Amino acid sequence: MIVRILFLLVICIVSNEALSQQKILFDNDWRFFRGNDTAARLATFDDAKWRKVDLPHDYSIEDLPGTNSPFDSNAVGQVHVGFTVGGISWYRKTFAVPTIQKGKRIVIQFDGVYMNANFWINGVPLGNHPYGYTSFSYDVTNNINWNGKNVISVQVRNEGRNSRWYSGSGIYRHVWLSAINPVHVAQWGTFVTTPKVSTTAATANVKTKVQNETGKASSINLVTKIKDASGVEKAKASSKQVIQPNATFEFVQNVNIASPKLWSAEAPALYTAVTEVFQNNKLVDVVTTPFGIRSISFDAAKGFQLNGKTLKLKGGCIHHDNGPLGSKAYDRAEERKVQLLKASGYNAIRTSHNPPSPAFLDACDRLGMLVIDEAFDTWKERKNRNDYNLYFNDWWQRDIESMVYRDRNHPSIIMWSTGNEIPNRGKPEVAAVAQMLTDHIKTLDTTRPVTAGVNGIDQKPDAFLAALDVAGYNYGEASYESDHERLQNWVMYGAESFPLDAFDYWMDVEDHPWVIGDFVWTAMDYIGEASIGWLGYPQSKNFFPWNLAYCGDIDVCGWKRPQSYYRDALWMKDQLSVFVKPPKPTFPEWNAKLEAWSRWNWQDVVADWSWKGYEDSTLEVSVYSSCEAVELFLNNKSLGKKPTNRSTKFIATYSVPYAAGELRAVGYSGDKQVALSTIQTANEPAAIKLITDRKTLKANGQDLSYVTVELVDANGVRNPKAEELIKFTVEGAATIVGVGNSNPKSVESFQATERNTWQGKCLVILKTKALPGAITLYATAPGMPKAKLVLTANK
Repeated sequence: MIVRILFLLVICIVSNEALSQQKILFDNDWRFFRGNDTAARLATFDDAKWRKVDLPHDYSIEDLPGTNSPFDSNAVGQVHVGFTVGGISWYRKTFAVPTIQKGKRIVIQFDGVYMNANFWINGVPLGNHPYGYTSFSYDVTNNINWNGKNVISVQVRNEGRNSRWYSGSGIYRHVWLSAINPVHVAQWGTFVTTPKVSTTAATANVKTKVQNETGKASSINLVTKIKDASGVEKAKASSKQVIQPNATFEFVQNVNIASPKLWSAEAPALYTAVTEVFQNNKLVDVVTTPFGIRSISFDAAKGFQLNGKTLKLKGGCIHHDNGPLGSKAYDRAEERKVQLLKASGYNAIRTSHNPPSPAFLDACDRLGMLVIDEAFDTWKERKNRNDYNLYFNDWWQRDIESMVYRDRNHPSIIMWSTGNEIPNRGKPEVAAVAQMLTDHIKTLDTTRPVTAGVNGIDQKPDAFLAALDVAGYNYGEASYESDHERLQNWVMYGAESFPLDAFDYWMDVEDHPWVIGDFVWTAMDYIGEASIGWLGYPQSKNFFPWNLAYCGDIDVCGWKRPQSYYRDALWMKDQLSVFVKPPKPTFPEWNAKLEAWSRWNWQDVVADWSWKGYEDSTLEVSVYSSCEAVELFLNNKSLGKKPTNRSTKFIATYSVPYAAGELRAVGYSGDKQVALSTIQTANEPAAIKLITDRKTLKANGQDLSYVTVELVDANGVRNPKAEELIKFTVEGAATIVGVGNSNPKSVESFQATERNTWQGKCLVILKTKALPGAITLYATAPGMPKAKLVLTANK
């Protein structure tokens, strides 16, 4: 993220926000109305009865008016959006800018609004922005009431069938307000590349666009300082130029950095370019741009290389929603998503099928997660009647530029993706569009290859693929070898793959250097495409109340599902986990019309050894293992030792007569025990256990604590069959911002202060207030003592 530093005077905001930097977060104290009132565009409109909200905000995740659920079986988007509802809504915010700021440019930037939004300032139209996933801004200077009341009005129109997954609705990402001198660095005007990289020396090429929005020529001195993560200056460059009135000039500077720390997945070292603009020897603008020093390359012989070392991409596709929060892109929610994936072995993410939030990419930079930054799901031809096909011809260039200009300094991004599963990819005119998009990206950034997710690979859409630098194969594993024989310089990867075929897809990555990685669909579960992981395709309105896809390695609460543990065994050393096939299916329904190619499911297994009433039954137990061998014990009695390796697909299967107690697996390397995994029989729930991801939070009005709630027996064992309503209260410096569980059929409210457990667990998410202090969460359930958790929020 490029950040502009303030040295200017304070802008006072009616909502008690203050511009103590030149760019401030503009998220607090908005007014919201779910419905349509076109008079709301007028500055004189009375919004006093509207609901007060802070951003990020998503009205599709909220309970429908008059109900206690966000779900509706008659929702326009149906199964695709998980039976959630969009529609038209309005936002308004009142603020003031003192006259002392006259002469500055006042700019409002939106990181993302879904979708087709219209904007007014003081009743004057600013414009329309159709695409819900790109960032944009408006210069409102000429319409500001100096030292008086100003009103920004936003109409959001999430109408018709426009998405194949849950999009959310509203101003779901941050909004920023900036006061900028007339001579300044242009928006996203700094571009740092590292054309020469080694551990002994690196060269940073810094291009900086400076705008002169005055009526006079200006003598500019541009100073760029390179600082390391500790703030120590490592290099400096200075350039002078006279910029003509109302003109833009791009400075090009090269700086040498001795003994640099290289950015990598294991050690994501970051630097900062500090840009100082002097106009007639007076400092008028400062912009900071984080970047990383690293090199990337792609070829069929060595695969993908980061800093000269071959790295296989352990990848996953993700949508942008944050489970119980809907699409609200809180910084902590975005960071947690990356942390969870990193902890499960992932080193790469494909942002399916749109540019993500800036906060998400910042987290990838900090944590060392590689990214394929994707632009679109559709081009000219529709997948849904009201999707991006309506806007592509007029907007594709602006939206591509928004993505690339905004994101190109992120070291985590290794490829730009122009689209996903574009229809009629075999037609020459569609291949021409692919080439057009690639060519335009190359005018903006030549340091990264262009790719796309392409299905129907067996139909050999060669002209389409030829427009790409790296070929993304969606479910095209069967063509890896035959296509390599035809086109031996072709670099490819699994842009999407089935969870059920994880072994085959990953072995192909291991065996073939030209196959540089695999991206499972999906790394995290999501709202929408309801039940593709159980009922599959074709989908139907009759799938209601299913609302989650139920196909992710990690569920919507952030908890690992069985297939994630299996992937651990494929990707990491000495991994071990135990799962049981239930005597009856987890869900009774099935799809009589299920297509053979619909393979987004996983085996129906659970980490559960509590099967009262099945004492005379034999249960199938699967052990996922990257150890050389495993031994399974039931109540300390060995059930045999079995190898786990490629020939067994890293799975050992046992038939075990059920008896209550402990099922324990031991993993071996030779004769040495290297891993242990157990599941135990649970008795009736006796207590509520609260587990937080963090005990100390930031008192900034936006930080989050994710609290896992478990129902445990007297021995502390979670009861995976317990389904109880848990009620929550919170005192102090936080509020409840969301609740959830991972039941894909639950239609409960995400906004309530209560939630049923499923498989013995649920989740409550706390959001800090702006003031520091203690936070106390209480949880109650019938017949169990009240549980208490104490956290702290600090400034």
